[in-house]
Amino acid sequence: MTKSRRNFLRGSLTTVAASSLWSSEEQQPSEKGPASDPMRISVLSYSFRGLLQEGKMDIFGFMETCKYRYHLGTADLWSGFITSTEDDYLKKVRDGLDERELIVPNIAVDGAQIWDDAPEKRQQYYERATAFLKVGRILGARFVRFDAGGGRQAREWTAEQFDHIVKRYKEYAQYAHDHGFRAGAESHWGPEDYWPSMQKLYKAVDHPGFAICCHIGGWQGTAEEKDAADRESAPWVAHTHIAWNITEGPLVEKLNNLRKAGYQGYYSVEHHSGKDEYAEVGIQIAKVRAVLDNWRSGGTGAASPPPPRPPAAKK
Repeated sequence: MTKSRRNFLRGSLTTVAASSLWSSEEQQPSEKGPASDPMRISVLSYSFRGLLQEGKMDIFGFMETCKYRYHLGTADLWSGFITSTEDDYLKKVRDGLDERELIVPNIAVDGAQIWDDAPEKRQQYYERATAFLKVGRILGARFVRFDAGGGRQAREWTAEQFDHIVKRYKEYAQYAHDHGFRAGAESHWGPEDYWPSMQKLYKAVDHPGFAICCHIGGWQGTAEEKDAADRESAPWVAHTHIAWNITEGPLVEKLNNLRKAGYQGYYSVEHHSGKDEYAEVGIQIAKVRAVLDNWRSGGTGAASPPPPRPPAAKK
């Protein structure tokens, strides 16, 4: 090998090594925390149920989507993506989260509501709920949501229903509190999405391990009653679900309700169409991110008006 060729190769290898070092340093997480995005944004995996049903996404694909498509530091999980509650499977999921430096701000558990009129169903749901409390512990969730149950169109629980629901939530809240997270209800369906009933439930459970997930704007009642519920529930909210109608509508007002209440949870997008999910979820995330970015720069969250057009040139 000639001297000139050796010098060329030596210089090329040095350049490659320096380039690799620069790239790895650029990809390191922020010192502020594990998330690549320092803003508290997440997307519920339910938003991709269309892709899940088509066999085009699983929980690990969802993690990749959160981390590399949307540049989030979170994986907000819906139970439909969690295919087992066995330890071996959960260890794989936890390893996947840790490898991608993702946290789990919430697990939304369906099929584990507390009340059903049939005793055998109540027992079945209770067993599923206790299994998912363990899931929350293993995956390091911040909040785990269980529906209260009761009539889907009802506004209030019977005395029997209410006593049983309060007892179970106290139990779930104690387990969650003992393991560093919270558990609770959501303004989702049945009496829990009627604000007076949710207020009554929160006060009756009265436990530091209990909180609520606010499906923003999803309450029963008139528009004025829904707006009041969003405002008044804000101090009790541990997690949120933000649907398309909110991101396309009163987003700034709704997020400011939470901000004024000192909200410390995540602003979680939830999409429902089952179609064009990558693109439409991206739109929702971008709108939430724009509000939070405006806050960071000292604004109120509202978009800045476009600059005035320059006067037309005279001919």
